[in-house]
Amino acid sequence: MDAVKRSDGQSEKRPDKRAERSRRTREKVVEAARELFVAQGYGATSLQEVADRAGVAVQTVYFVFRNKRALFKDVVDASIAGDTEPVATMDRDWFRAACAEPTAAGQLRAHVRGVREILGRVAPITPVIAAAAATDPEIAAQWPTGPDPRYTVQHAAAEALVSKPDALPCVDADRAADLLYGLLSPELYLVFVRDRGWSPDAWEEWACATLAVQLCSGGA
Repeated sequence: MDAVKRSDGQSEKRPDKRAERSRRTREKVVEAARELFVAQGYGATSLQEVADRAGVAVQTVYFVFRNKRALFKDVVDASIAGDTEPVATMDRDWFRAACAEPTAAGQLRAHVRGVREILGRVAPITPVIAAAAATDPEIAAQWPTGPDPRYTVQHAAAEALVSKPDALPCVDADRAADLLYGLLSPELYLVFVRDRGWSPDAWEEWACATLAVQLCSGGA
């Protein structure tokens, strides 16, 4: 951001046009790469093809991302987040708002809606991740070992949910996290939406109703 003088003598920030152009270029490349990876796979996609689809020089792709593996990780991260901003899921507004709901039923509805938005972006690329990791061990090495980040997010949501007055008293945070982790998985989403032809709305309604029976005293 550049500082400029106002008429009253105070300084104010103005948008950094170069930074904005860089951000837009990065987003274009990530989106182009995502489309190509989903359509034809990781191994079959070249950085030249990505550059052509994004409308930039291939040198720009190399300059911003260094190599295809780094670009692929950015594609996966952006698919989860919905943008290229370095903000963790648990720090996202939608997640915090869901956890702040006063009832378990209200949190569950908001949480499933937020997860649905993520799965709509992530599910199509999930098979690509598995195939890429199987043929290129360095792809798998780009993500930290240890607890599954998706489970970590679901456990945080579960801890908030079981503290609500209408949560089933017999269900603890670990059990609730397992249910959220299993029923809201990309694999199960693909079974219903891709393989069985359900609409995302139908999947969301089913997931919410199914989890409500398991987690909320009011049931479905």
